[in-house]
Amino acid sequence: MSDLVVYPVKGCGGYSVASSAVDATGLRDDRMMMLVDDEGVFLSQRKVPAMAALRPSLADSALSIGGESFPVLLDGPRVPVVVHTWHGSGVDQGDAPAAYFSDVLGKSVRLVRTPPDLRRETTGETTGLVGYADGNALLVLSLSSLDGVNERILERGGEPVPMNRFRPNVVVSGWPEPHTEDRVRRAVIGDVELAYAKDCVRCAVPMVDQETGLKAGPEPIRSLATYRRDPDGGVTFGMKAQVTRTGTMSVGDKVDVLEWRT
Repeated sequence: MSDLVVYPVKGCGGYSVASSAVDATGLRDDRMMMLVDDEGVFLSQRKVPAMAALRPSLADSALSIGGESFPVLLDGPRVPVVVHTWHGSGVDQGDAPAAYFSDVLGKSVRLVRTPPDLRRETTGETTGLVGYADGNALLVLSLSSLDGVNERILERGGEPVPMNRFRPNVVVSGWPEPHTEDRVRRAVIGDVELAYAKDCVRCAVPMVDQETGLKAGPEPIRSLATYRRDPDGGVTFGMKAQVTRTGTMSVGDKVDVLEWRT
């Protein structure tokens, strides 16, 4: 495994870690916080691409961004929140981070965190738990899959895209064939066991430059659409997984596949 990426605030930029505890909901602290509008609906790069350029980080029970630091409130006043079709609650993080993010994004938002008693269940071939991620605990991608789509982009006269366009949690090296992750059904990384949930159907987010927060389409979706069409019409890239045994993952760990798709 060549990279582990944590996204502390859903939709904002992530950062690589050398090692991470892995809970039932995925990498520790991954997408356990999110920004919501005045109706409690989550913000996404789909409508607010500028979120990509925000780089919050977590350390010592505080969220740091842009020279500011805000204590993370693990419990407190709850507010109703919505992630796609899921309706739940979040712990409001107070006026200071709300003012910061509202000012940066130019719209009224609140920052919330998953409450300690959250139990949001997932769907897919393997089910489990998740925080505020779109649908599953982990997104797994391989370097060979990225190489495959970039070859097609170059053939069409476009510029290759970096891995961060796809916002994976786990990046696997050493698999020679693109999309090997699609065939994994059970695997062990470190002392963590994970299992296949579903193929990842992509939205418009991979067309957002993750450094500038600006739309930079039509790639990679244009090229992916030529060979990665789902039977339902979506474009797939990457494998969504659930954690079936918690533990710790580290960069450099072997990915030991226990079961392949038959």
